[in-house]
Amino acid sequence: MTTTKKLDAGPELLTTEEAAEWLHITPAAMRAWRVRGGGPTYCKVGRGVRYDVVDLRAWLAAQRVAGSDA
Repeated sequence: MTTTKKLDAGPELLTTEEAAEWLHITPAAMRAWRVRGGGPTYCKVGRGVRYDVVDLRAWLAAQRVAGSDA
């Protein structure tokens, strides 16, 4: 029996499509944010774009808006 060990040393990297699904938005929105700025931090791996789940969580936390008493 062979046991495959998950490596916990590195980041959990998601493709644009996976990150968009994680955020419940479209991949097109992710691509637009990359062009215009303002979206989550990403990294280039060769020609590919990858999003670290840690960065997605941090970006999402920074998007919190307190409700108003209006």
